[in-house]
Amino acid sequence: MSPQTALRHGKVLEGLHGVQVFPHSQSALEEINQQGNFQSIHDKSFITANQPLLIQLWQQRPACLRPVRCCTQGDHNLVETAANVLTSLPFIALGIQAPRKNFNTTLYANSLIGVGVASALYHSSRGKLRKYLRWADYTMIATATVCLSRAIRNENPKLLMTASALLLPVQPLMVSAVHTGMMEVAFAKRAVNDPELRKAHDVHKMSSLLGGALFIADDMFPGTPFLHSAWHLAAAVGAGTCNKLLE
Repeated sequence: MSPQTALRHGKVLEGLHGVQVFPHSQSALEEINQQGNFQSIHDKSFITANQPLLIQLWQQRPACLRPVRCCTQGDHNLVETAANVLTSLPFIALGIQAPRKNFNTTLYANSLIGVGVASALYHSSRGKLRKYLRWADYTMIATATVCLSRAIRNENPKLLMTASALLLPVQPLMVSAVHTGMMEVAFAKRAVNDPELRKAHDVHKMSSLLGGALFIADDMFPGTPFLHSAWHLAAAVGAGTCNKLLE
């Protein structure tokens, strides 16, 4: 019942003999409202507290297990954009020069070219298209790591490759981390047994450490110019040393 209706009914009842109406005070209405809000909050808390533990853990999962959220920061001016585009080109050159002994190595070489093209397109883009190209950039990098892992190790479990293919569009960073780790282990093992690979492996380790530091710094300080370009160059050196594994 609305306050106006209650007021009219009160006036009618006051006309009757012996009837006296005491309208609700504003404080009483506020108290009722507060009790209602408290009950609503209590109900929500009760529901949240009684959710299955697995659901709560899944909702609190780290960012690396969530669908990719493409950051479109960077390229704040024409000079920075030009630097990011130019430092994307070495990946195309590395893909052209990569060994093409069989189907797997050819696939990896082409994926490196794709990394350079996707990166250049993303950094030169603007507007709504930019976030989709950023997603393509992430996904292409992950694809290259999968192709490199396959080219180095033909015995990769089929279940792993299937899971990687399914997660590639939504979890490219996680897929990249898994297959990069596998590549690092394979590279280290071969460097121990092959002295000719040790120098390349030493360069690879230094470029990987530098690239990881630059990647983290670029994420923490997105306004710092040329950090992303420096990461491009460190990653390109690392990719170049990986080509030694395929020769």
